[in-house]
Amino acid sequence: MDQVFEAILVSKPSFQAVGIRWEGTFEEAGEGGIRAVQTEVIRRLAEIRHVVHPDILLGLSYHHEGDSFIHYAALEVERVEDVPEGMDSVTVPALTYAMTEHKKEDNIDSSYTNIFAWIEKQGYPLHKGDVTHFEKYPMAQDPYAKNPEFTIMIPVDPKA
Repeated sequence: MDQVFEAILVSKPSFQAVGIRWEGTFEEAGEGGIRAVQTEVIRRLAEIRHVVHPDILLGLSYHHEGDSFIHYAALEVERVEDVPEGMDSVTVPALTYAMTEHKKEDNIDSSYTNIFAWIEKQGYPLHKGDVTHFEKYPMAQDPYAKNPEFTIMIPVDPKA
């Protein structure tokens, strides 16, 4: 079955998040490194104060050296206060994102290929900041689900 693809442009004001930092390669992420961190954040959810959307787990990804990247499994918070041991806080700047929904029946690689092709077709350059993308997962979803559903958000510069 062909994958149905739709994307929109959304703006999100700056926000703060608290969660667990993970660093590794895309290969290590594919082997489950990020899923283990997501599981730990879900297990420790009650420790995070001032959560804005307790039903949404964020996956924030940042550039790093070489073929590695930094990822935070985190929750958006109203304010940072008493960050739990082993967790970090991060501030995400106000950005505009190309956004699409990845459905259970879709291929993850295709979803990413499609969103980047859409961005290029629209003529939007990728945002040059540290944030490469972020994903929003339903908190109730098992991080080890074979066919996850999530929202993909890629920062772009719509004014260029």
